[in-house]
This record gives sequence, C-alpha cells and structure tokens, in this order.
Amino acid sequence: MPRPKRNLLATAQETSSPPASLDEGHAVARVQKAEGKNLYSVELPSHTEPLLVELPSRFRSQIWIKRGGYVVVDTAAFAGRDNKLGGEIVNIVRDEREWRKQSYWPPEFVRKSSYSVESDDDGPAMPPSDDSEDEG
Repeated sequence: MPRPKRNLLATAQETSSPPASLDEGHAVARVQKAEGKNLYSVELPSHTEPLLVELPSRFRSQIWIKRGGYVVVDTAAFAGRDNKLGGEIVNIVRDEREWRKQSYWPPEFVRKSSYSVESDDDGPAMPPSDDSEDEG
C-alpha cells in the first residue's frame, strides 16, 4: 500500500523553503554521485575528499536528488558509530535561488555561468570566399 498523500505533501512543504539558520553540525553540501542503496557521495565546502551520507526513509521515493544538486547534511548524526557513513541528509535544496540568499550558504558553491565570457574560441571558422582566390 502506498504512503498517504499527506506524508508526501508534508515532506514537500518542509523542503520548499530554507530555514532561518542551520543547526550545529549541519552543513550545505553538493551531491557528487549516487552510490546506491540510498547512499550519496557529497562534497562539503571545507573538505577535499567526498563524504558518504545516507538518505532517510522520509525522503525515499518522494523527492529525487540529482547529481550537482545541494543537500543539508548532519555530520554529527553518525559521529559515535564506527562505519563508512559520514552523515545523514536532513534537508534537500529544491529552490536554489532562495537558498543562495541565506547567510549560511557557502561562498565555495558559487553559481557557474553556462556561457564563458573569456572564451578564446570564436566559434566555427568560415571558409574563405571565392573572391579572395580570384584576386591573387
């Protein structure tokens, strides 16, 4: 039997807007890849190596996480355990524009433009016209 729709709506409402501040041990992280079995490899702004985090059951099959998306990770959730997991996903960033306005958004996660202004490539080169061959 599927979950009641009220659970789905409550989860969607909870992740739709950013909190006023992050709790102790929480951090915004970028998702690098899905490892399988509700495990994700994420990149914290202060760490160079990826961190393995778990997606809790309340988000499973309700809200999808894409590669390059952002999540809020609780790194203190698995501090007492001796395993590979480095944390648990506590919130999923859905409206990235609103989240970027918050004071706790890390400056390391700047938005990259899809168009490069300083590109040396001028696009495809045009073949020489027939007039330039006749003059020589």
